[in-house]
Amino acid sequence: MHLLVFLLVGLIAGWLAGLIVKGGGYGLIGDMVVGVIGAYLGGFLLPRIGLHLGSGMIDSIISATIGAIILLVILKIVRPG
Repeated sequence: MHLLVFLLVGLIAGWLAGLIVKGGGYGLIGDMVVGVIGAYLGGFLLPRIGLHLGSGMIDSIISATIGAIILLVILKIVRPG
């Protein structure tokens, strides 16, 4: 059940990040992968800069979305076009 919730959070975060970063959407599976990697990235970076959002579902989605946005921006810099 935790894996399903984790994948759902990743899918939502990747989709939101794709909307925020124009041209950053990669389809359903790609957005899920971006969201899951973004969740790890957000969970790693945000506490190190002093930002603690909490431990609820919405907090997880926000953290994963921030991480996914960072990831998409990095991908756009590395691979423009």
